[in-house]
Amino acid sequence: MLLVALLVGSAAPLPAIAQSDSDPGGQQGATLRVGLQQQIDSLNPFLGYSLAATDIFRAVYPTLTTYSPEDFSVTPELAESWESSPDKRTWTFHIRPDVQWSDGQPVTAHDAAYTFNRMMRDPAAATANGNFVENFETVTAPDDSTLVIRTRTPQATMLAIDAPIVPEHVWSEVDDVANFANDRMPVVGGGPFTITGHRPEQDVTLTANQDYWRGAPEIDRLQFIQFKNSDAAVQALRKGDIDVVQKLTPAQFDALAGEENIEQVKGQGRRFFELILNPGAANSENQPIGTGHPALQDVQVRRAIDHAIDREALVDRVLGGYGQLGGGYLPPIFDDYHWTPPDPRRFDPAQANRMLDEAGYQRGQDGIRRTPQGEPLNFDFVLHGDESMDNQVGQFVKRWLADIGIRVNLQPVSDNQVNDRTETGDFDMVISGWSANPDPDYVLRLQTCSSRPGPDGGGTPDSFLCDRRYDELYASQLAEFDPAKRIDLVKQAQSRFYEQATGLILYYQNSLEAYRSDRYSGFTTQPANNGVITGQQGFWGYYGAEPTQKAINGDRGPDYAAIAWVAGGLIVLLGVVIVLVLVRRRATADDRE
Repeated sequence: MLLVALLVGSAAPLPAIAQSDSDPGGQQGATLRVGLQQQIDSLNPFLGYSLAATDIFRAVYPTLTTYSPEDFSVTPELAESWESSPDKRTWTFHIRPDVQWSDGQPVTAHDAAYTFNRMMRDPAAATANGNFVENFETVTAPDDSTLVIRTRTPQATMLAIDAPIVPEHVWSEVDDVANFANDRMPVVGGGPFTITGHRPEQDVTLTANQDYWRGAPEIDRLQFIQFKNSDAAVQALRKGDIDVVQKLTPAQFDALAGEENIEQVKGQGRRFFELILNPGAANSENQPIGTGHPALQDVQVRRAIDHAIDREALVDRVLGGYGQLGGGYLPPIFDDYHWTPPDPRRFDPAQANRMLDEAGYQRGQDGIRRTPQGEPLNFDFVLHGDESMDNQVGQFVKRWLADIGIRVNLQPVSDNQVNDRTETGDFDMVISGWSANPDPDYVLRLQTCSSRPGPDGGGTPDSFLCDRRYDELYASQLAEFDPAKRIDLVKQAQSRFYEQATGLILYYQNSLEAYRSDRYSGFTTQPANNGVITGQQGFWGYYGAEPTQKAINGDRGPDYAAIAWVAGGLIVLLGVVIVLVLVRRRATADDRE
């Protein structure tokens, strides 16, 4: 009997796939499971600005307008129509009737007015999307269906206000936005999905909004499952534990070619990847903050570093050819605004060394250059610890900068630590990147003086550039309604940013994805030509997903717990048989003795 007990004990169930408390494994209906390899910085739409968070917000909260899946053109969303005054300072939006929040309350113009006014008066509420309301003078709702926004100066981005609109009857009860996690389930939303489950660092579960004004999604649930790295996500896709994986590395993408029931998706991304050099971080009161090396305040040092970076090698060896060389600030997917430096700083270590020599940064006996004051050029390079490509870029940059007399200390940390250290200026160099919108204003503002944090924190700084000429160009493009003139101003702003070399655009990576074709089809890609499913500018990929019968029946791939118990039962049965045979043999032997 001891043998039986031991065998039973060995049959402990293996881990099953992640399930939120609100989404038990036996539930019928299609659940689209998306693998994330980025931390969700917040479920609070006033605070969260990571790609993972904004992907969720677009599926949960309405916006005044949205972008067409076909070509990124502006299309109505909560506002079904609009007009502006002749001076372009007063905009009237007509709110779509019969739209409901997920708790049954009507969505009205008062909710939109509340959202924008909260962002205007509460610095914490302006953390993620404050740039949209920075130029607003007043926002009013004369009635349930009319929203009126008056701006201080003409603002060309009025049809590109991408801020999530929240229900006033819920958020007016929140006194402290900065410390509100927005994790009381279910979360009240008004988009095609509602957040119904959340396990920090594990998963977020969304349930289809059956009353969504465009019509309910084809799927019943949408689950974002977090993985520590993309290798784990790819293995989960192979096993059928998730349905979509994004942010694939080139090697992973190539390895999935031809695999049964897996379809690959490759398209242009809207993200740029940059190496930020701390130019002397300061807050909005021009008080120095952070730990930046003083040598990086010299634009000649920053430009010399740019000459030491081989972008062609990065695209070839890190991206496997799945991308384009970095140059201008805005990625090529937005071809109207994309700008290429006419005289780019090409890979030229000899030129980099000459520039540092001429600027007075001489090498010491150890080969490391020093400032005129004698401080060695030892730079801390902050990387996303769970991103394999960050590590590869870091190794290349470390080697290249060693050739020009700069020592680099690689510091891989979590996604949230990268964000925290970037916002507080606690870095010399850091890998960063942003997903640009079809309207370039949001990312252009990241480089303005006004994006810097206040004395008490906040803000959304990228490279801590604070340059008068850049700010002038930014303000001019914001007020320009002539498309050709605005495009020219946006390109001039990119040129000025390039001159200052606070953010070195390394490359524009193709978006590489894969999905389970045995469970889903009919994904809407954005844009229609050369687009992808996830992480673009809207909820279209998830909303348009068409489940197969296998997905509808709730087949989630292997149920490892069930398999373990079946295996355990067989082992127990085998153990009983063995014991009975041994007993019988012992009795027979006794008879013979």
